[in-house]
Amino acid sequence: MNRTGRTQKLIVLGIDGMDPVTTKRLVDEGKLPNIKKYLELGSARGGLDMLGAHPTITPPCWTTLATGAYPGTHGITCYWRQSPDSLDAVVYNMDSRNCKAEQIWNATTEAGLKTLVWHWPGSSWPPTSKSPLLHVVDGTQPGSVNMGVSQMDWEKILYASADTESLSFIPHTQKAAGVGCNITDMNEVFSPDDDENDEMMELWWGDEARKGGEIRTYVKTLDDTEMMIGAKVAYDMIFSPLQPAADWSSAPEDALEFTLLISGGKETRYGLITRNKEGVYDTVSLYRLKTDKEPFVVIEKDKMVTGIIDTATKKGVTKQCCRSYKILELSPDGTNLRLWISNALDVTNDMLWHPAALHDQIVEQVGHIPPVSLIGGEDSELVEQIFEPSWDIYSQWQADCLVHLLDNENYDAIFSHLHNIDCAGHQIWHLGKTLEPWSHIDETVYQELIERFYVQTDRYLGRFLHFVDKGYTIFIVSDHGLLVGENVPPILGEYAGLNTQVMEELGYTVLKKDADGNALDEIDWEKTRAVQIRSNYIYINLKNRDPHGIVDPKDKYDLEEQIISDLYNYRDDRTGKRVVGIALRNKDAVLLGTNGPECGDIFFTIEEGFNRLHGDGLTTAEGYFNTSVSPIFIAAGSGIKSNFITDRVIRQVDVTPTIAVLLGTRMPAQCEGAPIYQILSDEL
Repeated sequence: MNRTGRTQKLIVLGIDGMDPVTTKRLVDEGKLPNIKKYLELGSARGGLDMLGAHPTITPPCWTTLATGAYPGTHGITCYWRQSPDSLDAVVYNMDSRNCKAEQIWNATTEAGLKTLVWHWPGSSWPPTSKSPLLHVVDGTQPGSVNMGVSQMDWEKILYASADTESLSFIPHTQKAAGVGCNITDMNEVFSPDDDENDEMMELWWGDEARKGGEIRTYVKTLDDTEMMIGAKVAYDMIFSPLQPAADWSSAPEDALEFTLLISGGKETRYGLITRNKEGVYDTVSLYRLKTDKEPFVVIEKDKMVTGIIDTATKKGVTKQCCRSYKILELSPDGTNLRLWISNALDVTNDMLWHPAALHDQIVEQVGHIPPVSLIGGEDSELVEQIFEPSWDIYSQWQADCLVHLLDNENYDAIFSHLHNIDCAGHQIWHLGKTLEPWSHIDETVYQELIERFYVQTDRYLGRFLHFVDKGYTIFIVSDHGLLVGENVPPILGEYAGLNTQVMEELGYTVLKKDADGNALDEIDWEKTRAVQIRSNYIYINLKNRDPHGIVDPKDKYDLEEQIISDLYNYRDDRTGKRVVGIALRNKDAVLLGTNGPECGDIFFTIEEGFNRLHGDGLTTAEGYFNTSVSPIFIAAGSGIKSNFITDRVIRQVDVTPTIAVLLGTRMPAQCEGAPIYQILSDEL
């Protein structure tokens, strides 16, 4: 094979959840000028799409992009890994040691190319090569760099009012009526002896999950699904009296004071609200002590302040942390204040940076990792005022990091990942159509918010356009798209755990009951013949294989046939339509690359029209508001035809071999794709 490279420098700009259908529409509407420029300079399909791997979910798809192998080959077969000991439990999956296929960056470093892998989820950490040319940053969770290991304190909103009589703290694990408006006189005081429960944070972002224990989640009703739980507003609330400043070393005349509780309510900060020259209260300043001469942060209205260093304490350990702040509401007369305080990220944590000196370099030359917000969901004000701006700050920080490293560290290849669109999707995409559970939602508000994250991404991608002029090749890719659902999905295909409702209705899964006949989160294994867990997998409860197996191996084939038939016959109560798209035995699922020991006995997909955001259907699934699950592919720069549209079907497995051809390296060992030779400027 001719291994002469067609480029000397290559950048992969990965955008998690970026949908080609939405992208093309917005390009055509003139809203994404930078992506339009990439298309003029490069090549793509007419729809900007490629065929993704299955399941259409983050870790397997990014691993396919990195290896050129299908999930059944590389072994990262869903967001979670099936527990080897339990059919109803999952374990942590985003560990490169679980990947059975070689990554492209092993080949680039072997060829002498200095390579950076930046927050590539699923198969990048720990580093997969001992080569000093391979540098890796995080990749243990999909959200933002260091989020899984540096979280020291939760997000919070302070409500300060002249009508509030006493200081109180409500943790994010409790609910309070009227969240989102100014509430006064809350009497639920958080006990300093209680442990803060960060279960949701640990589950989603990885710190506890990475320790390897089983995670057992039963999805029985719509309320148990990720779209209901993940989009709920979850933040600490502090209610503070707002009164004239007293006992301060240096408080301006007419300043008003309030008290802020952090670190699970166990530490105190003090705040002042001050007037401008016109006599309007418009500025908040925070102090560690009332005797401090200067505040550690000054917050003006309508501006998100980031990069602020303060301490936070978790489990008895105090660290220097980075936070962001924003005033949500401040009445001109100073009678009411709502203040957002971000989560706190430990600024000293370099455990997921290889080499560790890279962390110090970024902090010194670019700045501390800015926290991203995880709240918003059904509260569109929080999405607009907090969630989106925090991701805008983060995405530009990441662009600053990558540009700095390209300019100063002479990387030959960069493989990068940004999670803004996908994180927003899990918060708000399901609200892009007004459906019964969210009948109070105006879908047009959320449709506009969806577009804003694409505009944000276009700004990010625009930061790298000038590298095309410098001779770089740039790929823009995603793992999957995100669709707005047409209907409320059935309890089948939820990736976070065991789905019980449909399997109970079909008679294959049986839950134990309490004395009142209510279903427990416990399988009755003596009566359960099969379970559905993770996105697309059904496991037979098989004798001599599974701990509680009851199905004789000689009956397995017939039972699989019965389950597949029942899945095809299953109808949605509300519409009468078929719910399951395709269902295949493990051996037949090789057609989709979802066969082998890390996959279930049956692989199935949800029929188009009943899909969640992604993960449960085919890569070709489309949804409401011109959305789709397909991933995006655009290539531009050295070695790529300009302003070219190809009719060829591009698959995710084709990305790695195309990179290998462009850089002149060998193919990774288990690569199953083929170079996209039609877009190359020179014949292969």
